[in-house]
This record gives sequence, C-alpha cells and structure tokens, in this order.
Amino acid sequence: MSDETKKTYKGNTAAHRRGNAKYLRETVETMQIRVKKGQKAVIRDHAAAKGESMNQFVVRAIDETINRDKNSE
Repeated sequence: MSDETKKTYKGNTAAHRRGNAKYLRETVETMQIRVKKGQKAVIRDHAAAKGESMNQFVVRAIDETINRDKNSE
C-alpha cells in the first residue's frame, strides 16, 4: 500500500464487507463450544505455543481425534 493510500484508507468498504460475509456464508459453518473457567486460557496459550489460532488448534484436535477413532474401529 502506497503512503498516499495509507493516508486516505478508511477501512473496509461496504462492498468488501458484503463480499466477506458472502464468502463466510458459503464456505464455513460456525459452532460454539463451552469449556470450564480457565480452560480457554489454557487452550489459547497452547495454540499460540504451536503457532496456531485457537480455531486452528480446535479444528486440528477434532480432525486428529476423528481419524484416530476411525483407525481404531
């Protein structure tokens, strides 16, 4: 981004926000989980230590567990 653009940049445009919302609607699903008090910080810190977001860590943990369970059947 040029210095001139940086001076006038005001954030995402309405079209950009609509495009992002459409992309999310069409490509991902959202789910909410509950954990015991304090567990969120443990998960966040572990994920960060592995260079992952909490979401990446949780998705990876779920995928690995599903694959392990399939292989043990």
